[in-house]
Amino acid sequence: MTALRPSQASVTLSIVMAVLNEAENILPVCQELAGVLDRLPENTEIVVVDDGSTDATVQKLLEARQQYLPNIRIISHPRRLGKSAALRTGATAAHGEWMATIDGDGQDDPSSIIRMLELARTANTQPPLVVGVRRKRNDRLSRRVATKLANGLRRRLLNDGCPDTGAPLKLFSREMFLRIPQFEGVHRFLPALLGHYGAPLICHEVQHRARLHGSSKYTNFNRALVGIRDLLGVMWLQNRTHLPDHLTEH
Repeated sequence: MTALRPSQASVTLSIVMAVLNEAENILPVCQELAGVLDRLPENTEIVVVDDGSTDATVQKLLEARQQYLPNIRIISHPRRLGKSAALRTGATAAHGEWMATIDGDGQDDPSSIIRMLELARTANTQPPLVVGVRRKRNDRLSRRVATKLANGLRRRLLNDGCPDTGAPLKLFSREMFLRIPQFEGVHRFLPALLGHYGAPLICHEVQHRARLHGSSKYTNFNRALVGIRDLLGVMWLQNRTHLPDHLTEH
């Protein structure tokens, strides 16, 4: 069952997927996503942002529209701008109260979004950030070790309380996401940044699978170099962003 495209004023959930050269993976990913729509709000929308792919990713997305997701929204960058820029493009184009992010490589189980949305909507707090924590990583040993070290360093320096800040599966208030500063790599620091804006953190354990095809777009080395620079930048932002605890209107 696939829901009709909701009106802009009535979207509960926007599922945003940033993709780059995922031609081999995107059809099965869209097929699996279509299979969980009947367990999500009827007014859910799906927005896919192609970040300047040089393969047949866009053509495969158009096939997915014909076969599985007739109302999928497909947006393309003219060149590669980075995952965070693609997610920002998707958030700006989307209309949902809530926004969920998912990767296009098949490693994420989209059915996890069902429970993550329930946790967000029933939280008796400000709109929370729900992170799909990958307890058992299905990656190479070197990747798992590098990720563990990076997550440990982030937690120590940013005190964000999240064991897996780079998890692709996340769900949060779209309006709050659009408030935080934009820079490449911001998607890896959402627990710290959204937490600074008052979003409580909810960690939800999810299944992590091997990529369907291809390899990661990042190496451990380039991820580490960029991550250190970004980490210092986020620490600066936390120190320089001053927000009131509450407001009084007279």
